[in-house]
Amino acid sequence: MSYDLTIAIPTFNGAARLPRLLACLRAQVDTDKLNWEIIIVDNNSTDNTADVIREYQQDWPTDVPLHYSFEPRQGAAFARIRAVEEARGQLVGFLDDDNLPNERWVAAACDFADQHPQAGAIGSQIHPEYEVPPPENFERIASFLAIVERGEQSQLYQPAMKMLPPSAGLVVRREAWQRHAPNPPFLQGRSGKTILNSEDLESILHIQNAGWQVWYNPAMEIYHVIPRNRLTRDYLLYIVRSTGLARHYIRSLRWRPWQRPFLAPAGWLRDVSRAAIYFLQHHQELDSDTVTACEMEFLKSSVLSPFYLWRKYSGL
Repeated sequence: MSYDLTIAIPTFNGAARLPRLLACLRAQVDTDKLNWEIIIVDNNSTDNTADVIREYQQDWPTDVPLHYSFEPRQGAAFARIRAVEEARGQLVGFLDDDNLPNERWVAAACDFADQHPQAGAIGSQIHPEYEVPPPENFERIASFLAIVERGEQSQLYQPAMKMLPPSAGLVVRREAWQRHAPNPPFLQGRSGKTILNSEDLESILHIQNAGWQVWYNPAMEIYHVIPRNRLTRDYLLYIVRSTGLARHYIRSLRWRPWQRPFLAPAGWLRDVSRAAIYFLQHHQELDSDTVTACEMEFLKSSVLSPFYLWRKYSGL
C-alpha cells in the first residue's frame, strides 16, 4: 500500500520522551482523506525504548500503522536512511523524539507539498520549550538547537541565502531523497565515533543542488523540548563545536568541484579574519558570557574545520 506521508522518528534511548510525541501524533486533525504511517527507528537504544513502542502498538489506531524498526549503525544519519528505505509514503516527515507537532502538522505538510510540487524539502516553524530559562541573549545561538522562527509567511530557501532548515520537523519528498541524498553520508551525526554535526544539512544540500526547492512552512508548527542539561555551558559549546568542525565540508557542497581549490582557501581566510576580529572585540566576555563564548567557539571551530576533517578522514 502506498501512503501520502510516512512519519519517521529516529530515537536513541527515547523511552521517556516518545509518549509525548506519540500523543501529539494521535491527536492529529484534518487527516481523514490522508493515508499515513509512522516508523520509529530505534538507533541502538540501551533503555526500554523497544518495549515502550510495542506497548503503544497494542492499542494504536489501525488506520495509521505504527511500525518499529531497528538500526544498529549509530548515528542519526543512518537512522534516517533506514526510515526512508522502509517508508511507503510519497513524503517522509522527520520528527525527533523531543519534537511536539501541533495538531495540524501532518495535514499542513501534505497540503504544502501538494501546492508546491517542486519542493524537495520543507522545514517547520520550531519553537522552544525550555525546561529552565536559557542564557541571556540566547536567540543569537538558538538555531544551533534547531529553533527556527522565521515568521508567519512561507519562504523559499534560496541557495544564495546559505541557510537551510534542520532535520527536526523536516518533510522530504521520498523521490528526491532516494535520488540525491548520499548513502552512505560523509557526515553521520554525533555518536561515540564522531562529534561532527550537520549530517542533515548534507542531505538537504544535495537535494537543493539537484534543482529541488527547499521551503520554510510556518503552518508546520512544532515545539522542541529542551531539557536543562542542553542549556549548560559545556553542552552548548559542544554543539557549536560539532557544527563548526563540519563547516568546511558543508560549505564545499555549495561549490562546483572545479571551484573548490580556489574558493576553499578564500573561505578559510575569511573564517580566520572573522575569528580574530571577534576575539579582539569580545575576549573579555568569553569567561562570563555563555552566548559570546559559543559564538567564539563556532568561529574557532570553523577555522579548524578543514584540518580536523583532513586528519580524521585521512587516517592520520
